[in-house]
Amino acid sequence: MGEVVLAAKICHVPSMYLSELPGKHHGCREAAIAGHKEIGRRARALGADTAVVFDVHWLVNSGYHVNCGEQFQGTYTSNELPHFIKNMEYAYPGCPELGELIAAEANLAGVRSMAHNIPSLELEYGTLVPMRYMHMGVPDDEKFKVISIAAWCAWHRLEDSFTFGAAVRRAIEKSDRKVLVLASGSLSHRF
Repeated sequence: MGEVVLAAKICHVPSMYLSELPGKHHGCREAAIAGHKEIGRRARALGADTAVVFDVHWLVNSGYHVNCGEQFQGTYTSNELPHFIKNMEYAYPGCPELGELIAAEANLAGVRSMAHNIPSLELEYGTLVPMRYMHMGVPDDEKFKVISIAAWCAWHRLEDSFTFGAAVRRAIEKSDRKVLVLASGSLSHRF
């Protein structure tokens, strides 16, 4: 039986990536980076093998969407802030089985949901930034499998979000995964 081993509300400020680069902002987000590394460390210590990230930078207008590809790999440049995040490389395994189970549970609860295992469906930086630091220095065999869920549903009822969240929990419990759940949200940053 699967379980949520750790849940956290986290930031994903693009200046975290900028903080790594030489220049006037170098080191400006060290505390946030250290916090993400610590969350990853704690989750691994609790046995987490999968990260489910609710990403507010994935805007959808219809239904609930789960990005659960086999593998996420590429070079990312933010279309919102290309001067903050450009040419950031990433590679994470996905978890299609849990993503499909999440969508199925939500549909059973009456909330229209879709799981997507599409190689060209990329991750947004609300997922990529925290995953970067939670995986930094971690060997490939210890990387979390990643699932990203669209968390900016512009035209949805709040009640559906509650129902969807409960379905996510049920899906995790029906799986064999130990899950780190992350709410990667906008309350924690400002430009």
